[in-house]
Amino acid sequence: LRIPGKGTEEYIDRANEAVAAREAANAGVSPEVAHFDEAGVMVTRFVDGAVTMTPALFKARAGSPARAGSAFARLHASGAEFPFRFELFAMIDDYLGILATKDVTLPEGYHDVVAEAQGSVRAALDAHPSPLAPCHCDPLCENFLDTGERMWIVDWEYSGMNDPMWDLGDLSVEAGFDAAQEEEMIRAYFGGAPTPAERGRIVIYKAMCDLLWTLWGLIQLANENPAEDFRAYADGRFARCRALMAETDFSDHVAAVAKG
Repeated sequence: LRIPGKGTEEYIDRANEAVAAREAANAGVSPEVAHFDEAGVMVTRFVDGAVTMTPALFKARAGSPARAGSAFARLHASGAEFPFRFELFAMIDDYLGILATKDVTLPEGYHDVVAEAQGSVRAALDAHPSPLAPCHCDPLCENFLDTGERMWIVDWEYSGMNDPMWDLGDLSVEAGFDAAQEEEMIRAYFGGAPTPAERGRIVIYKAMCDLLWTLWGLIQLANENPAEDFRAYADGRFARCRALMAETDFSDHVAAVAKG
């Protein structure tokens, strides 16, 4: 059973989510949807023997990064059509618009980093656009249910047609994957090593997901969501984004993406 959180109607389209949840179930990636109403109350089939994942469990449960990569591959290759187009820079603008109506302060330098991303990063991504695929777009560890043999994915609030490399980069960030875990996920997804451009897109999205979810955290802060310290959450994500973009090989990955 999922009951929508306070204030989520500002940025979640429940009709889109309902379609995506059912399509993901049809693809064998998510549990069957038994009920979904206009308010967003959803009931799905219980998955026997499943464990709700966390960063610690992704480290402790052997093969779990590979099972997640395989689940993404199944989803992305399913041919499903999600109603929403998950577009990074449009969503940043939308979230900034929401925050303009609220009493909350952006991290220092946020607009400068957005401007940098709008420049070289966006140009590289646009040079060779990836074919859009049905994507989860919000792969928190807790949205994965692992049976030890198969990984299921739940919670399709932010799902949409997107560059599939977003899902891989975002999960790596959310789960705190080390290099070996990230490689395990990637190789399970591709069935081998990715191209430099594919790997570059994953790295770019590791930074860009933090740039976007920084704003999401500030919306939670403004809405007084008590789940955690969202000021620290937002500041931490932005700091991690800046640190990755400042690494010496980040520009190499951007160049690989631009080259295609």
